[in-house]
Amino acid sequence: MAIEIRPATDFADVQALVGPKRPDANVCWCLSYRLPSKQNQQLHGTERGAFVKKLVAEDPPPGILAYDGGEPVGWAAVHPRADTGFATNRRIPHVDGRDVWSIWCIRVRPGHRGKGISHALLAGAVDLARTYGAPAVEGYPVDNAGQKLDLTMAYVGTRKLFEDAGFTKAADTESVLNGFPRVLMRLDLEQ
Repeated sequence: MAIEIRPATDFADVQALVGPKRPDANVCWCLSYRLPSKQNQQLHGTERGAFVKKLVAEDPPPGILAYDGGEPVGWAAVHPRADTGFATNRRIPHVDGRDVWSIWCIRVRPGHRGKGISHALLAGAVDLARTYGAPAVEGYPVDNAGQKLDLTMAYVGTRKLFEDAGFTKAADTESVLNGFPRVLMRLDLEQ
């Protein structure tokens, strides 16, 4: 299996990974952390998909996609923290004043899990941030200490996944997901 990582510039492929089966359904579309809470809550049904379609056309794109044989099988959201809800999130601290990028969602399609795609997505997200000159990239995974994690809550990643990619713990957070504390993991990109 050769996984290919590309910037998320194809709306149909992004929709296949984070969109609903019914276009009018109110699902996340990976906007919960991308937008301020009030703006996110104001978007309903097809407005959510239309908003993501605009994001996909922007530079930088809203994330990256993993492909297996041309089929989209994974998604990772990565963008400058200043353009996300993490810019003002009171539970996730700012380590310093640098213009870091945030990674907040890593999703692999059922049937493709357990093949290392999450690792490829995380590496691709780091590469995208580096390409755009990010001084550092952060993630906010759960610190589950190897305990089983509900797959619906696994989208933030685990501390081990980020450690395996060279990230180090930069801070504790006040955020908890699925009963596990979230930690701020950071990878410095400046040499």
